Parts: sequence; structure tokens; C-alpha cells
Amino acid sequence: MNIWSDWIMSGVILAGVVALALASHTLLLWIAHRWTARRTGAIARAAVDRGDWPLRAIMVLGGLALALGSIPLDGQAVGIIRHALGLAAIAAFAWMLISLLAVLEVASSTTFDLDTEDNLRARRVLTQIRLLRRVGSTIIIVIAVAAMLMTFSEVRRIGEGLFASAGIAAIIAGIAARPTLSNLIAGIQLAMTEPIRIDDVVIVEGEWGKIEEIGSTYVVVRIWDLRRLIVPLSRFIEQPFENWTRQTANLIGSVYLYADYRVPVDAVREELGRILGSTGLWDGKVQGLQVTDATDRSIELRAIMSARNSSNAWDLRCLVRERLINFLNENYPESLPRTRAEFGSLNGSADRASSRDRRQPIAGMS
Repeated sequence: MNIWSDWIMSGVILAGVVALALASHTLLLWIAHRWTARRTGAIARAAVDRGDWPLRAIMVLGGLALALGSIPLDGQAVGIIRHALGLAAIAAFAWMLISLLAVLEVASSTTFDLDTEDNLRARRVLTQIRLLRRVGSTIIIVIAVAAMLMTFSEVRRIGEGLFASAGIAAIIAGIAARPTLSNLIAGIQLAMTEPIRIDDVVIVEGEWGKIEEIGSTYVVVRIWDLRRLIVPLSRFIEQPFENWTRQTANLIGSVYLYADYRVPVDAVREELGRILGSTGLWDGKVQGLQVTDATDRSIELRAIMSARNSSNAWDLRCLVRERLINFLNENYPESLPRTRAEFGSLNGSADRASSRDRRQPIAGMS
């Protein structure tokens, strides 16, 4: 009966401590909301929202740890409860650290805007923050799980045995975790060297798209037709790819036309200038038209033009191609490429040869 009464009394004490911790957390949260309501910044609100549940767990666990000395239980039961609280505390602190990393990402997102025309610095910072957040979260989880396991004496003895045979263990672990480790290391390399950033325009696996998300082990590329291409992080370190916005968002587009030798190049060049001047897709920096090749049937005209970003460059190229073709159709239809063939001389030679054959006498006849 005394054992049950001790457990009941301990439960009442611990429940009271939990209630007190939750009440203190509610009061603290109310004060934090009143404080953030006076500010328009999203960073403070994100810190309060993200840290709500982790802080609640830490306060409850801290109160329970302080109350363990006041409960009427034997040392073994208190030791088990203290061990469980220690495991929960490690998880709660890891949760809090991951939440703080998320607040750091929110702060960078509010400070740097991707919707501006020259968003190179914003893409650089956001890419680094997001990559480091995901890599940091992974490291925190691994360390927290390892710390929780090391609180068990059995696991600690196994770890000591593995440490004694570290060579074999390292080889086995390296082979088993190679894909995960390679992507994790690739994530750190991407954050430092910046071959790609958020919202970069790339060509990967023959697909044109934008970097939509950079995870801890993969990259999501949004294809132009709204499909998503999932690519491992190591792919961007080990294999070549095209990045159209590596240094700046500005691009120079080109349009190729094939025309007859009689095409008036100067007139087409003037029409290109009129087309570019009539649209806001052109940034006003680069324009030109040149004859870049000539074959036995046609000549190749290349028109170049610059735009502020890849989307404008694509639309501008389509517009210029369409209007130049219409210009040639309406004003110089004889300049369109054509194939010529003459058969008259060949037929005449054949007729003359057949006439000579008919007039020649046959051998042995007079």
C-alpha cells in the first residue's frame, strides 16, 4: 500500500510541476506575442512561432528534473525517470537548435528578395542559408541520436569494442553510408563554392529549368512545363551542367534564319532594330545581325539580342523570329530559301545524241 501511495504522491507532484511549467510557458508566450505585435518584422514572429513547442518541452522537462528530489520513490525508480528525462532533454534541445536554424532561414528570406531583377546576391545568400540549415539539421540529429545512445551502458560498451576495431568498422560504415555522406559533403561544397543557387536557370539531363529547392541530399529543378526533376546533390559536383545565371541574370539570345542569296541584309538589320525597340523584353544593351554562314543553297543570318533574364530572353527570341519571318514573307518573298534545278541542257544533249545515232550507217551496209 505504501508503494502505491508513493507512486500516487509522486504522480501528483510531477503533474503539479507540469501544470506549473505549462502555465509559466503560457504566460511567457503571451508576453512574447504582445512584444511581437508591436513590431512588423517577421523574424520576431518566426522566432516565437518556431520556438513555441521546443521551449514548452524544455520547460516541462526542466521542472520535472528539479522535482525528482522531492518525490517519495526509491533510487532505482528515480534513476529510470531521470534517464528518460535526460533522453527527452537531448531531443528537446536538438529540436530547439533546428528551430533556430529555421528562424535564420526566415530572417534571410525576409531580408533578401528573389523577385527583384538583379537578385544575384539574394540567390547567393538564400542558397547558402538553406543548404547550411539542412546540413546543420542533419548533423544535429546525428549528434543527438548518438548522445542518446551513449547514455546506455550497453551501447557504450559496443562503441568501445567498435573503436578497438576502428579500421574494419570505418570501412564497413564508409561503404554503407557512401551515398549519404557524398551528398552531405556535396551540400557543404555547394554552399561554399556556389555552382548553383536558388532560382538559377540550368540545363540538367537535357532539361531546361530553374533551381526550386536545394535539400540536404537532392536538388529539385522546376522544368519549364512544370515538371520537377529530382537530382542528387553529388550530380552537380561530379558531372558538368549548364548554368545560365551563374554571374548575372542578363543573357544574350540568338535567332538563326536561312534565306536566299538575294536577301537584303541591311533591310533585315534595320527591321531587327525596329522590332527590338518596340518591345520591353529587350534591355537595350546588345543587338546585331550578321551573315554567319553560306552554303550552295542559302545563307545563314544570326540575330543577337540581350534581355534582363532567361524568361525575357526566350520570349524575345520567339518574338524576333516570328516578326523577321513575317517581314521577309511580306516584303521580300523572293529572299526565302529555295532549291533550283535546270533540266533543259540535259534534255537537249540527249536529243542531239539520239539524232546522231539515227544518222550513222550500220557497219557492212552501203
